[in-house]
Amino acid sequence: MNTVQTSEAQLMVVDDDPMFRESLTQNLKDDGYDVADFGEGQPALDYLCGGGNPDLVVLDWRMPGMTGIQLLRAMREQDIQVPVIFLTVLGDQIYEEAALHHGAVDFVEKSRSLSILKKRIELSVRRVQAGAAAADGSDTGAAESDAAAVETIGHLELNREISRAYWKGMEVPLTLNEFRIVDLLASRPGRDVRYRELYDQVHGAGFIAGSGEDGYRGNVRTLIKRIRQKFRSLDDAFEAIENYPGFGYRWRDDKSRT
Repeated sequence: MNTVQTSEAQLMVVDDDPMFRESLTQNLKDDGYDVADFGEGQPALDYLCGGGNPDLVVLDWRMPGMTGIQLLRAMREQDIQVPVIFLTVLGDQIYEEAALHHGAVDFVEKSRSLSILKKRIELSVRRVQAGAAAADGSDTGAAESDAAAVETIGHLELNREISRAYWKGMEVPLTLNEFRIVDLLASRPGRDVRYRELYDQVHGAGFIAGSGEDGYRGNVRTLIKRIRQKFRSLDDAFEAIENYPGFGYRWRDDKSRT
């Protein structure tokens, strides 16, 4: 089986913070990536319109002049379909949903460690390259991997390559964080999953959460409430996510339910 070589990938980093941009760019170069970096949106757009063709754009949200989301919109208007990861201090769901709506493939808070940022970039590059290889038939191993990434659990279908969930054939409009929660629960049907483990899917193991020792529980409850609402907007009988009071949640396999 062929292996996708992320070190051959070309990246573009766009961020107005010179220290952050220099640090991230140098670390990515040390990992073998070919990186072009820009401190503003307009020069980055000019580079792309002039023939620049990176495999992935790593894009800051807040920048003077042209913001990250404006740059992404301008790229799509110019039919530049390069995948984009947003790096931002803005963690609210509204920003994540706006980024995904405009075609971003991931949304990562800058508070995450450098190792986590690099891993998320690596995973996105692998998905991009594997998809390209499968499209031209040059990598049957990648195609097999894509097929293996789709799992059906009762009425739920998970496509981990594109982080999409489908319930009874209908797409559930989950954010990336919500998808990770559903993926963790559904991959362990009938087993109880602790609040802390669910929270770590969003913020990383060891992240200091909220107010007090158990501050993360409120965050998880809010996420679960939102997830349930999205499933119930498609199926008002949805009851697959059950609460284990004081412990966490479990996914009930609905295969036998109609």
